Amino acid sequence: MYKDFLVKRRLIIFIILIFIFGLVLVIRLGYVMFFLTNKIAPMAYDQWTRDVPIEGKRGDIYDRNGKLIVGNSLSPSVAVIKRQIKDKDHVVKQLSSILDCDERLILKHIEKNVSVELIKPEGRRISKEQAERIVNLNMDGVYVVGDTKRYYPYGDSLSHVLGFTGIDNQGICGIEYIYDDYLKGQNGNLSIYTDAKGHLMPDMVSYYNEASKGFDIYLTIDIDIQLIIENIIDEAVRQYSPEEMTILVEEPNTGEILAMASYPSFDPANWRDYPQEIYNRNLAIWKSFEPGSTFKIVTFSAGLEEGSFKLNDTFFDPGFRMVGGARIKDWKAGGHGTQTFKEVLQNSCNPGFMEIGFRLGKEKLFNYIHSYGFGEKSGIDLLGEAKGIVFKDSNIGPVELATSSFGQGNSSTPIQLTNAMSASINGGNLLTPYVLKKIVNELGDVVLENTPVVKRRVISENTSALMRHSLESVSALGTGRNAYVDGYRVGGKTGTAQKVGSNGTYMQGNYILSFLGAAPMNDPKAVVYLAIDNPKNTIQYGGVVAAPMVGDIFEQILPLLNVKKDYKNQIEKELRWFIDTPYHNVPNFINLNKSKIKPSPYYKYLYIGNGNIVIDQEPS
Repeated sequence: MYKDFLVKRRLIIFIILIFIFGLVLVIRLGYVMFFLTNKIAPMAYDQWTRDVPIEGKRGDIYDRNGKLIVGNSLSPSVAVIKRQIKDKDHVVKQLSSILDCDERLILKHIEKNVSVELIKPEGRRISKEQAERIVNLNMDGVYVVGDTKRYYPYGDSLSHVLGFTGIDNQGICGIEYIYDDYLKGQNGNLSIYTDAKGHLMPDMVSYYNEASKGFDIYLTIDIDIQLIIENIIDEAVRQYSPEEMTILVEEPNTGEILAMASYPSFDPANWRDYPQEIYNRNLAIWKSFEPGSTFKIVTFSAGLEEGSFKLNDTFFDPGFRMVGGARIKDWKAGGHGTQTFKEVLQNSCNPGFMEIGFRLGKEKLFNYIHSYGFGEKSGIDLLGEAKGIVFKDSNIGPVELATSSFGQGNSSTPIQLTNAMSASINGGNLLTPYVLKKIVNELGDVVLENTPVVKRRVISENTSALMRHSLESVSALGTGRNAYVDGYRVGGKTGTAQKVGSNGTYMQGNYILSFLGAAPMNDPKAVVYLAIDNPKNTIQYGGVVAAPMVGDIFEQILPLLNVKKDYKNQIEKELRWFIDTPYHNVPNFINLNKSKIKPSPYYKYLYIGNGNIVIDQEPS
């Protein structure tokens, strides 16, 4: 009897335990179903998902007027899921054939123990034709995903400023690198559901997680001006075969860079085809050399500011000056004789500038040199800028003071010279140059914007006005006459700089010829610096080679800057016969009687036809 009771008791306990276990199981199942679904489902989907990466588009790059300089074009990429591939040999053979690469490279990708493998670089950014061939083969485990590559509507223009991107669309140099965090987009993916063996799961729809685009960048560059200076370089290269050449255009009142070009150049879409020393060297900010006579704007403005001379004061140039036992010659044999100090600048007279340097003294002259920004980086928002070299105070003796006054001994970069010229004519303020205008997000909101920054005042507004007048006279009456443009008030300074060889001495017959100009001098809108290194088959003078090219640049870019011609106030060019061609305005003779037309001392008339009334004329 007790034994039966014991059995029943155990049976009841067992049943109760089973009931409790079942109840707990039901409660747990209900909890999971109703309360943990949102947590567990994503975990399950995550286990089943294979993500094929889709890279986000980089932001576009525009010029100051909204013209596209760098964009994106469709360039698909190839990805594989190893476990879905049924015929490995077939896939390897087909992909290697279409992608034009060794089969072993494709096999290496396919055999990787990863869920999704992007075929790179072999299958990265392929052509549309290649993508279509792969899609049409419908190979299991092989996917073609959307991708982009950089598109350059203006080819290799502005390449040293823009830089380029790598295989993963990351910025490597130039603007692409400096502002990479803004330009790069957010990556997306194509999610595919598979089981543990990699097979596609039935009734599970893949989904596309769209990639986002990076922010757009607007530069201070005017692409139309950029194309003009690059055409000038192309023509100069054909004519003179120089070693190097650079042109820089700056807005003198803001520090905005309107154009910047260097030769040799490169194609940013195919940068791997060029040596590193080409694409890594933006000559406008990297190259440091003795500036020659373009540097004389510093000495001249410093002398005016300090009252060391007045423009009409006279100076006699015998053709040399003895300094510390050394005979330092002028560029003109026999010298320029008696001249005013304005003519000293016009004629680029070295003894005259030595006189200004000694009147200023070492301390004052070098204070102005440093104040103009020489010996320090300009602060432009590009990488690779050099500081140049300025004599240390302890190394400045009489000879160093003399040579520094006319542009020898110290070295500078084109951006320093352009910035110094801007300060000398814009009212006296040294600015920080820049190429980034603004960064805009997808909504059109400005997230970053550059504005003009004045580093310091160098000279007074009155001295700056005298510099504008004096530099205009250089282009009308002096060594810069070949930069003269009829109707446009161009000012500037020529430069013929000796180059130092590997042995530390100056090279013979090998010069850097330059011109530093601005226009219009009554209200400057552009500063242009051009330097050409060792041009062949020509006279080695900046006024002969560089000045005409700068004049050509101004004639083309000033209309783009809405500068109107000013014949009335322009200093009339001093013509030198057999060198300069004189021009005369032809009056309008239409509807006049022949008897009313007076003889001209400059040209003769030829009448064609009958009658006495002029109905047409050539030239108009």
